[in-house]
Amino acid sequence: MADQTRIIQIDGMTCGGCVASVYAATSEIDGLDTMTVDLADNQATVTFDDSMTSAEAIASAIDDAGFDATVASS
Repeated sequence: MADQTRIIQIDGMTCGGCVASVYAATSEIDGLDTMTVDLADNQATVTFDDSMTSAEAIASAIDDAGFDATVASS
């Protein structure tokens, strides 16, 4: 279908290791095209194929890694 770009707020990141954990937690998600994690702003910008995954599924994977992730309203 179409690529979507969304922002996910991530609470609980304190260092570069946390950023690496977020990347690792989402590395196996089919349909996730790109992700940029910004430690200073506590957020990730994700671009994904909405026929394969959703921003909510990506946020859930980040939650499962021990962070509090929520999809920002568009």
